[in-house]
Amino acid sequence: MGVGPCQTSILATTVNYATPGLALRALESLAAERARLPGLRAVCVDNASPDGSAAELRRGIAARELGAFVELLLSPSNGGFAAGNNLALRAALARPDAPDFILLLNPDAVLDPGALRAMVDFLAVHPDVGIVGPRTEIGRGHHRGSAFRFPGILNSFDEGLSFGPVTRLLRRFQLAPPPRSEAHRTDWVSGGCMLVRREVFEAVGLFDERFFLYFEEVEFSHRAARAGFSSWYLPGASIVHDAGASTGVTGEGELERRIPRYWFESRRRYFAKTRGHIVAWLADLAWVAGASLYRLRRIFGAPRKNPPHFFSDFVRFNLFPFRSR
Repeated sequence: MGVGPCQTSILATTVNYATPGLALRALESLAAERARLPGLRAVCVDNASPDGSAAELRRGIAARELGAFVELLLSPSNGGFAAGNNLALRAALARPDAPDFILLLNPDAVLDPGALRAMVDFLAVHPDVGIVGPRTEIGRGHHRGSAFRFPGILNSFDEGLSFGPVTRLLRRFQLAPPPRSEAHRTDWVSGGCMLVRREVFEAVGLFDERFFLYFEEVEFSHRAARAGFSSWYLPGASIVHDAGASTGVTGEGELERRIPRYWFESRRRYFAKTRGHIVAWLADLAWVAGASLYRLRRIFGAPRKNPPHFFSDFVRFNLFPFRSR
């Protein structure tokens, strides 16, 4: 890019919905990176939280003396992850001093010291790479994979079945491969923390706001890959992520909470947009076939692996979407 990391401009965005304490913690972890990256600034978008988050964020930013680099944007409505980030990105990318890199950071994630600098350094020396994501720990010491393959028919069957011999047979297509210790190319990285080169947004556009929550970063990465920008996983950078703390869907107790309808809608929209309706239907059938076999395995003692009503909701919202409106 012609400039060193200290001269690089970076915009970090985090979208808050009714979790101001978490968002302020995420912003504090960004503040700690400014000594290494003085060109870093941040935008915190409040997605029309009904709990007084905006006032608490304003007070917290002032009390922590973060106002020198943090801007608070108030969205008039809760349009979800894509719309909230786009509110910040649209304004930033239109400026004459548009940032070189954009960091998306969930409010329930905290950067480890040096993580952002490591990702910036990686993109600076790999101009063909468009997106990079860090190692993710769910609570300190509990590593969760954050480098994935694009969803397809075979890995949908594997995800439904969850049977070791079949997973090994289909390991080339596995949706969430076991984490590796070295940097490597991948199809997509978690939107909980991803650093994106500005040129990616210029080439493929912003996030698709028809995705309320989930699969928006997968679809964005798919567009980036088609435009020639690869995604990489960088375990030398790390974050701690309280997965689901900002959404209530994943994380601790996730097997006890029913998955909301928008997850199924986002999954189906992803398949229809990137692979077409026929492949979307085949992937749905593949998952149902695998999950049906897993339900038979439960008779012989296999543990429950999905949240309540997941199978029936999957069939209802994916195989019969028009009847579910």
